[in-house]
Amino acid sequence: MVTATKSGVMECLKHAQANAVTLYLNNKRYHWYTYGQHFRDLHLFFDEMASSAFAEIDPLGERIRMLGGDPLSDLGEIRQWVTIQIASGEQSPRQMLEEALANERRVIDEMRTGAILADEQRDPGSNDLFSTLVQNHEKYAWFIAETLRQDGSMGA
Repeated sequence: MVTATKSGVMECLKHAQANAVTLYLNNKRYHWYTYGQHFRDLHLFFDEMASSAFAEIDPLGERIRMLGGDPLSDLGEIRQWVTIQIASGEQSPRQMLEEALANERRVIDEMRTGAILADEQRDPGSNDLFSTLVQNHEKYAWFIAETLRQDGSMGA
């Protein structure tokens, strides 16, 4: 459980950075392994999501440094701090989307918590970063949810 302290904001930033790295890798995996009727759309969509996640890594790491912390910079640290599902195994496109949606929703919840904690600690820089990033994740969660809501053509 994250507490309402400066260390709580730092914890949220580190979780967000680890999750951004993991989202990048997950989405590249989905991008490479997607197939079927919606191949081109999903291939491009997952690549767009990967690029968006990649663009978050450095601002989160720099914010951690600005607050006097150490950004995550090795795989062991990332695995220790990640809170979302790491993609693995063979998945259908629908399973990829369902996993991506669950991860996006988790990231949204955690970033909202980070924004609240940052606001309580009078840390407008972290609050702004979380608030901006959460909007991107809300957009992707919406896109994925709408894609899964189709007439079942995504397959099992």
